[in-house]
Amino acid sequence: MAVVGASLGGLRAAEQLRAAGWRDTITLFGEEPHLPYNRPPLSKEVLAGEAPASGTELRRRPSVQDVEWRLGTAVAAADLTARTLTLTDGSVHLYEGLVAATGVRPRRLPLPGGPPRHVVRTLEDSAALAAELVAGARVLVIGSGFIGCEVAATARTAGCEVTVVAPESEPMLLAVGEDLGRALRHRHEARGVRFRMGHLATALTPRGAVLDDGTELAADVLVEAVGSLPNTEWLATTPGLDLTDGILCDAHLRIGGLSHAVAVGDVARFPNPRYGPVPRRVEHWSVPGDTARHAARTLLAALTDTPRDPTPCAPLPAFWSDQFTLRLQSFGQPSLADRTELLSGDPESPDGDLLYGYYENDRLIGVAALGSPAASAAAARHRTELMTLPEPVV
Repeated sequence: MAVVGASLGGLRAAEQLRAAGWRDTITLFGEEPHLPYNRPPLSKEVLAGEAPASGTELRRRPSVQDVEWRLGTAVAAADLTARTLTLTDGSVHLYEGLVAATGVRPRRLPLPGGPPRHVVRTLEDSAALAAELVAGARVLVIGSGFIGCEVAATARTAGCEVTVVAPESEPMLLAVGEDLGRALRHRHEARGVRFRMGHLATALTPRGAVLDDGTELAADVLVEAVGSLPNTEWLATTPGLDLTDGILCDAHLRIGGLSHAVAVGDVARFPNPRYGPVPRRVEHWSVPGDTARHAARTLLAALTDTPRDPTPCAPLPAFWSDQFTLRLQSFGQPSLADRTELLSGDPESPDGDLLYGYYENDRLIGVAALGSPAASAAAARHRTELMTLPEPVV
């Protein structure tokens, strides 16, 4: 069995393959030299120096102590018909079943030059940026999603002057919508973060950036937080695959309809019956585990010629984000809502808990909370309702 990708998704895939009954060899191929580690702390506790990088290594279940780790070994190409992987060193690896768990990488600004530029994805990225976050440093963050807002909070807490630039109307707009995004911006601003929303950087100079309105922003450090790209290049020579946004899979996570190849985690684009027939990728921490469980059962049924569970993969997406002392917690799919409702709290207050509900055709499809642990607990109480699948369209 070959697992391409040795981060969280690859680890969970190996664990679930063992749990499903696979007793033969499992080989994990990972481009990074590290055993699987937890990435969320890289923009928060590790970046702030509050937790050691060594503490991010993920615990591995005893069931995968016998798997083979091929770390620092990238896969250059795959032949899904011949069931072979070609590694970057030219060697070829045969496999019986394949799990694609290659995740994503940071998107980069299509602009040359600029002050020292950073992304946050790996241990090395976090260490390099941490060395720059000294008190008084002028930090320019391009992008206002998860990484952008978390880095802004960490840098500001370190005493840096922080400005966030993004084309959207509010930070984290795609994840939580305009209302909660506005409240989040107000709370960042109350702590000294400056925002230039609705603007793009059109040029970079050694001293900072020029915006689309001609404004020049001075910066000692530039953080690129402009989204991610799925790692699918190793499958590009395979005919018939749809790789336009990750790896297109069916509702059982099979790649291209093949019984012996599945995808998990950030790189998998699949239809979730909770939210209609449109295949989507979801880049949340919970998704690798949820998809690995289903994909392992799908793969084992095919390889052992046993009946497959007909139930489609239907995870409930969930995420959290720690910014300053605030916890942003979400369950469901707020980005698909056509209506947002404030369930509790005062969005004009610089503090206090907020809870929003997100609806599609009057059906609750997501909740998001901002504030204390009590707010997160309030959001979690809606999980049962969110877990209910919609009635099929007749």
